[in-house]
Amino acid sequence: MTDMLTVLEVIKKTTDFFAAKGIESPRLNAELLVGHALSLKRMQLYMLFERPLTAAELESIRGLVRRRGQREPLQYILGETEFFGLKLKVDRRALIPRPETERLLEVVVERQVQPPASILDLGTGSGAIALGLAKHYPQALVTAVDLSEEALALAQENATACGLAERVALRRSSWFSELPPESRFDLIVANPPYLSAEETAQTTPEVQGYEPVKALTAADGGLADLRQILADAPRFLATGGMLALETGIAQHAELARLAANGGFKRTESLPDLTGGDRFMLVWMES
Repeated sequence: MTDMLTVLEVIKKTTDFFAAKGIESPRLNAELLVGHALSLKRMQLYMLFERPLTAAELESIRGLVRRRGQREPLQYILGETEFFGLKLKVDRRALIPRPETERLLEVVVERQVQPPASILDLGTGSGAIALGLAKHYPQALVTAVDLSEEALALAQENATACGLAERVALRRSSWFSELPPESRFDLIVANPPYLSAEETAQTTPEVQGYEPVKALTAADGGLADLRQILADAPRFLATGGMLALETGIAQHAELARLAANGGFKRTESLPDLTGGDRFMLVWMES
């Protein structure tokens, strides 16, 4: 690059570089990173395509492009992501919230007949689920747990930034283990680890190299944590309460069997954006 390169020329060069690296949506990645380096939104970039870039601006862009070329996730480089109407800080302390998980919240909202008064988010990570539901249900008391102190610190930062710190109680716990035994929730939501070790090994370089593997992979072919949650949830669900899970697409037959054996009275499987069975909803007797 030279000091006389324009915004558009840098975007084109960066797009070609990303495409050669096998990065999905290379032009979008290029525009977002260049915009981030210049503190400009994408639409603003389009109006400045012919503006020459200074040496300092080029150096800033180079650093971001180098990181993305090493397959660091775009969201970690940008430091934030949009989720269910919220802008959340994201970094290597927790998984990046996925569109599938955003769809889980949409499914939950669609299926809730009455607004829940009490909500539990298991394995909160960045706090995405807890904060999204706290915003949607302003009267609800929300509890969010995670075993990772680092993830809880990130969730706390997001709760504060979103103005929801007083509405969401964060607690360190391995699923239900540290909750008061008398706790009861109208709604329990979880996106637990559900990949097998073999499935995790087949994920993208962004996932394998940067995201916390413990938040992705579970023993027993990916079923171990889902089994634990289904076994313990009945003791913490209020009468008529719903448990909503994000799962692997090949796990629903076994999970439905576990739910029936565990005393749940109704089970529903729902597809994700690709049509695979990704979400399982189960209800206690009302």
